Amino acid sequence: MKVAVIAPPYPLEEAPSPPLGVTYVAAACERAGCEVRIFDYIVRRYTREKLAAELDEFEPDVVGATSVTMNFKGAAAIMQDVKRHNHDIITMMGGPHVSYDWVNTLNDYPEIDLIVVGEGEETLRGLLPVIKDRAAWDSVRGIAFRKEGQAYFTGARDFIEDLDTLPIPARHLLPISRYLALGFPVSIITSRGCPNRCIFCLGRRMVGHKVRYRTPQLIVNEIEDIIAYGFTRINIADDLFTSNKARVAAFCEELKRRGIRITWSAFARVNTVDFGVLAVMRDAGCDTVVFGIESGNAEMLKRVKKGITLEQAVKAVRACKESGINTQASFMIGLPGESPQTIAETCAFADSLGIDCGIHLLAPFPGTTVREEREKYDIEILTDDWDLYDANVPIVRTSRVSETYVADFMQAHEAPHRELWDYIVERYEAGICTDDEYLRVAGHKRMNLVFKILSNDLIKRHGVFDNGNSSLWELAERISRQTGAQPKLVQNTLQQLSDAGYLKLRTDAATSRWYWTRNNRSDAEY
Repeated sequence: MKVAVIAPPYPLEEAPSPPLGVTYVAAACERAGCEVRIFDYIVRRYTREKLAAELDEFEPDVVGATSVTMNFKGAAAIMQDVKRHNHDIITMMGGPHVSYDWVNTLNDYPEIDLIVVGEGEETLRGLLPVIKDRAAWDSVRGIAFRKEGQAYFTGARDFIEDLDTLPIPARHLLPISRYLALGFPVSIITSRGCPNRCIFCLGRRMVGHKVRYRTPQLIVNEIEDIIAYGFTRINIADDLFTSNKARVAAFCEELKRRGIRITWSAFARVNTVDFGVLAVMRDAGCDTVVFGIESGNAEMLKRVKKGITLEQAVKAVRACKESGINTQASFMIGLPGESPQTIAETCAFADSLGIDCGIHLLAPFPGTTVREEREKYDIEILTDDWDLYDANVPIVRTSRVSETYVADFMQAHEAPHRELWDYIVERYEAGICTDDEYLRVAGHKRMNLVFKILSNDLIKRHGVFDNGNSSLWELAERISRQTGAQPKLVQNTLQQLSDAGYLKLRTDAATSRWYWTRNNRSDAEY
């Protein structure tokens, strides 16, 4: 059986690192004995014509996609395109959005045949051997489909007790060179589960309240695999990485025992860290910890069941500074009961911490308590346009804070940051910036350029030459005209990509053609 797994488009501002969920799904399909390919449209341009060509070439029996709420509509549209191209292909989706909006998804998108609900690896193990026999779908727990014209769920499957039984994510199926060129860190998980009850989060429902851990040796095996691809930075995306200090210490010790020096970051809760565990993490390569603090008002924290205090946040940030770890924190505006006063308190508290803080807007995703029990909270949801659920657009209001107030606040809050950035860019372009400013602006410009090259397939579209005219500089001129980027920036970027082995030149009797390699250790094209 052949299975194609779709990685749907994802915006640059959301830091599209190599997709973790997609590669776990692909690995589960491989373990079930399937031939698997990933159709990656994160770092490649999506078109119906490209999809049709890839479907015709691979001829999959099943096409699946995973998504979050923000890119659900794009992923679902691709599923529609799959079905229109070949009605016989079985289409399925998974991920947090469809897991808690499966009724609407099946009703609104008849082109989607079934949905994998919740944790998917064991469900796929049971589903794939019988997926061509629709009469047998009833026997597979953890899926939703149409039965007698109605959306039907077979019942929840137990969470995977032993995470060590999971295969390593199938990153070998990704266009690795393109992700290396883009430069974002690789996400991994070392555990699943969250006992906390935050009303705006899906963690507890999606991965269960009981924390399940992977063995440190197996985690480090995966990190060695990541390093072999050429990546130099990872992000530990666990809901509760620091919940068990002894296990954190064992993981860090395993990294040191093997002599692995890689920089990494982790998400953590402020009530699970102290100087001791942070110092151990720092010694093993951790340079950044990110906290979700959410509000600077104590009553708001209680209302959303965050389970932390402002005093714990202050202590955690102080411990990070003392241990030499860079600290970041996220806050949320538009929570139930929000008022101008609580917003002001949140901003003041964030400023008082003296760290990098991001302020985002509440997005009540399907499956969250705040959405499903909205009548209990002081909140009105204004839209179900999932494209707007990126935490940057106001889509809720409270009795004391309108969406207009929130939009105006965010504009005013971001204005000084925009002005400072514009000032730094002016200094950069005038050649009078500091070394740090130069690195910031140059890195930002390079990242945006690379993403434009990738997401618009500029190498494939403009990288073919008559023999004798195939220099990298000629390619740079073409891409500079297409992107509006400075020729020198394009030249330097393409030279770096070529030197790293991400871009290579293939020549035949009539033409020369630049292409992306699958990875920097291979001449294989992707």
